[in-house]
Amino acid sequence: MTPAEPLADTKTTRSALIEACIWMNARQLNQGTSGNISARIADGILITPSGVPYEHLTPEALVTIPIDAPPGANGPKPSTEWPFHQALHRARPDMPVVLHAHPPYCSVLAVQRRKIPACHYMIAAFGGDDVPLADYALFGSPDLCADMARIMADRHGCLMANHGATVLGETIEKARWRLEELETLARTYLFSSIGGTPHLLSKEELAEVSRAFENYGPRDTPDTDT
Repeated sequence: MTPAEPLADTKTTRSALIEACIWMNARQLNQGTSGNISARIADGILITPSGVPYEHLTPEALVTIPIDAPPGANGPKPSTEWPFHQALHRARPDMPVVLHAHPPYCSVLAVQRRKIPACHYMIAAFGGDDVPLADYALFGSPDLCADMARIMADRHGCLMANHGATVLGETIEKARWRLEELETLARTYLFSSIGGTPHLLSKEELAEVSRAFENYGPRDTPDTDT
């Protein structure tokens, strides 16, 4: 994979990260402060702080942590889920944005410990023929970090057993888009299972969709702020 350029650590970038948090709560893709977002920057990883209501966040409140070492003991506390953000940024240098939330339908599947199979062509937005499920482990634990890094090596999103969901993005907008698409897929799969058995697309059909999906999806507007 080709590493992506880190995002610029500007007020525009920081504000966009905060807006993503506010947006996912407004879209009922998350509740309270249970979600978090991070972006790879030149100096490490920019991540939301622990336990601060999104509407109270300011650009200065976001926390910078290293990409390959624990955060410093002093200063503001990053999200308690910083370890798997860090693991994913290391495993996927092509995806500079990590967005985690507890979307209701994704969480139902996660509690049932079910991945999402190829029930709809939009599965191709997540890099393969399914949306995988990470094994259960305590949030922030080494086991969870290792499993998420493993299953997301060739995927752009996953469910997390008895937890929620995480998506990756080439941009902040792409991450937001994937989170909403993932929740829609989870809802479609759950509802289609009620009255019958969903018909799954073949590998050949998904390969065709994947080719058509190149460069599909939104882009962030250029960052011109400092």
